[in-house]
Amino acid sequence: MQTDSNARTAEGSGHLSASLKTRHLTMMSIAGVIGAALFVGSGSVIAQAGPATILAYLAGGVLVILIMRMLGEMASSSPDTGSFSTYAEDAIGRWAGFTIGWLYWWFWTLLMAWEAYVAGIILHGWFPAVSVNVFTAVVTALLIVVNFLQVKNYGEFEFWFALIKVVAIICFIALGTLAVFNLWPLGETGSVANLTAHGGFMPNGIGSVIVALLGVMFAFLGAEIVTIAASEAQNPAQQIVRATNSVVWRICLFYIGSIFLIVCLVPWNDPLLGQSGYGSYRRALELMGLPGAQFVMNFVVLTSVSSCFISAHYTCSRMLYSLAQRGDAPAFLMKTRANGTPVNAVIVSCAMAVLIACINFFESLRPKDILDLLMNTTGMIAMLVYLVIACSQLRMRRKLEAAGREIPLRMWLFPYLTYATIVFIVAALVAMLFVEQYRGIVLSTGCAALLVVVAGIVVHVRSAHTRAAARSDHTAAQEAR
Repeated sequence: MQTDSNARTAEGSGHLSASLKTRHLTMMSIAGVIGAALFVGSGSVIAQAGPATILAYLAGGVLVILIMRMLGEMASSSPDTGSFSTYAEDAIGRWAGFTIGWLYWWFWTLLMAWEAYVAGIILHGWFPAVSVNVFTAVVTALLIVVNFLQVKNYGEFEFWFALIKVVAIICFIALGTLAVFNLWPLGETGSVANLTAHGGFMPNGIGSVIVALLGVMFAFLGAEIVTIAASEAQNPAQQIVRATNSVVWRICLFYIGSIFLIVCLVPWNDPLLGQSGYGSYRRALELMGLPGAQFVMNFVVLTSVSSCFISAHYTCSRMLYSLAQRGDAPAFLMKTRANGTPVNAVIVSCAMAVLIACINFFESLRPKDILDLLMNTTGMIAMLVYLVIACSQLRMRRKLEAAGREIPLRMWLFPYLTYATIVFIVAALVAMLFVEQYRGIVLSTGCAALLVVVAGIVVHVRSAHTRAAARSDHTAAQEAR
């Protein structure tokens, strides 16, 4: 009876569980930046920018390292499931936390639909008798179940999915290194000569590198999830410091290192690189003569998109929960089950994922075109998230120091590197206005962000009036007594 009583007390209490283990967070922090955008999307980026793709990934990697250091400083000082959305509200204003929180939720909602669609394509290739649409719906239904379980179950699923990704990319780096040094006995072997052999290092000019940057930004987003998940672990500040300190070697090894090997192994003008869904890693393995390269990479990508889907759903639900806690989303989203799962936030997030996934069933809508259009906005959202994190850290550091708070992890060369990061992001956004491919995306996403800002201000004003009225009624009641 005592156990049942405790369960009823926890039910709806609004408190999350703290059952994620160190190994869960370690693997999440390592694999957070390894997704389908790396395995599949990097092929089109290389076909667009040539060997100079390395510069786009290098710039993106340095930016993410700096952003994670800033976020780590704030998160280790004050761990919170709302992460940068909460810090933006504290440092800049409620409108900023509201805006970036909802935009971030929208980003991961779109990603859920896209990852399910990619999984559907892979499964359809294995079982052609079943349509992509059916597989997309089945994958969506199966993977959303994970986040209805206790958070430690999510941690277990993510741990094993992430382990597959990490092992796969380490094996690729090992084999690719052997091939570049002509120590691989099978197939064709590339060399560093491919960096300049087909029209030079930057065959399509600096403009192609700038265009590639937005896609690279989308690929990197996800490293920050560990600062959200750490709030459901023991010693969150310690876990955040550990994950943030390891981001440098993760970015250098998994992204910049593997992309360097690919542009050495595969000529950038290889016609298969630009094919939708083909993948640069698969093409490199094929040229190396690895048997079953297509099946191997499809399996890795399938586990990768499954991992990303589960993480996206987890992140969506926790961001909704945090927004509700701060009065920026309906209060019913704060309800938790006995196991600490924010059940209503999970339901709303999965309902949106199912709704977007259902686009696939309406062939007249050209679902892939719609999903492509929606996903093109995500790179812009990533840049806005990074900009808000940098601006928040700039103001939060001064607040923390003024309050005499302990700062376990400090941003390097503050405030100079923070200012440099802000200037770089703003310059990148401005440059994209002059690129026809992204001008419409920048403007439309900017307008959408402005609408969310207006909505946030309206919510803030209305809630302020409600609180003022409640205080007035309370005062009047006291005076009457």
